[in-house]
Amino acid sequence: MNTVPLAALDHIPPHLQTIADYQKQAQLHLNAATWANLEGAAGDEYSLNNNRTAFANIQLLPRHLNSFNDANTQIQLLGKHYPHPIFLAPVAYQQLFHTQGEIATAQAAAALKAPMILSHLSTTSMATLDQVSSAPKWFQLYWQGSREAALDLIFQAQHYAYQAIVLTVDAPHMGIRDRERRAYFQLPAHIQAVHHHPVSTATLKDNQHALFDGLMQQAATWEDIAWLVQRSPLPILLKGILHPADAQQAYQYGVQGIIVSNHGGRVLDTAVSPIQVLSTIRKILPHDFPILLDSGIRRGTDIFKALALGANAVLIGRPYIYGLAVAGALGAAHSIKLLKEEFEVSMALMGTSSIEQINNSYIYQK
Repeated sequence: MNTVPLAALDHIPPHLQTIADYQKQAQLHLNAATWANLEGAAGDEYSLNNNRTAFANIQLLPRHLNSFNDANTQIQLLGKHYPHPIFLAPVAYQQLFHTQGEIATAQAAAALKAPMILSHLSTTSMATLDQVSSAPKWFQLYWQGSREAALDLIFQAQHYAYQAIVLTVDAPHMGIRDRERRAYFQLPAHIQAVHHHPVSTATLKDNQHALFDGLMQQAATWEDIAWLVQRSPLPILLKGILHPADAQQAYQYGVQGIIVSNHGGRVLDTAVSPIQVLSTIRKILPHDFPILLDSGIRRGTDIFKALALGANAVLIGRPYIYGLAVAGALGAAHSIKLLKEEFEVSMALMGTSSIEQINNSYIYQK
């Protein structure tokens, strides 16, 4: 299996030292329409911008003079051991950003031991990735209007040794992305999602609504979640949870974890930033119930803040895609490495030598 030689990451050009550097460079490697697809978000992009502002407004309260014997960043999640809490979020159609797409991402994930969540809208099949990368993998699922179709994909993921299923619940309809539409973005004909089969809806009557009586009738419900949880051989996490009542209901319905997310601001504009509701959600759920968070993470300090406020791990999306666009597997790996090293330095400067020590006492409360 191919991977990225870690020694090569020490010879990256000096102008690429942060995720922001990769963001700036990535725009030079993509056409305007593809860049609008990657960078754009819903509506006026208030949620997109607030995701970053919300992290910036959280202030840290470090402790000093603590011992760092046996310091590490290891976590346990769903019965598995991971060397650090950085996961790669599902990002669709990665061949838009680099010809190797998900193959390059999987190689980067293996090099940095970062679990990869393969998108339902992947341009590379589970079978192909199985041959090129040893990275631990989860599979993201979009509901396709059929319980049986969902379960078939879960069994396929089980066959290829995927460790968990991430069911995205916050996007039964695509967000209205103005920046994308102004750039006339259209998916190129050669870019196809290999695991996705479009949902067919029944013919509507004259008095029926195309969205409410059509597409939304194919969206998942809590009853579908209960059915799937009972039959899935893999743990199921719900991605896109923001409301505390939904978090509590997810636990009651037997899902094995949630991902607090606003889809990177790409679905519903002015939706609250996940980091703003994380501590509330953490308080109402059992302390050992897994909570992950994404949307807005660009620095190692962001990862620390998410863990301090109750997350067990975080997902990054755009950051590794910037690296992918710039330099394929090498760029994606370097992006992950930058965040991993920043997080390690943040832990050291905060006086914490293990993930278990990180809690809300390290967050300044006015």
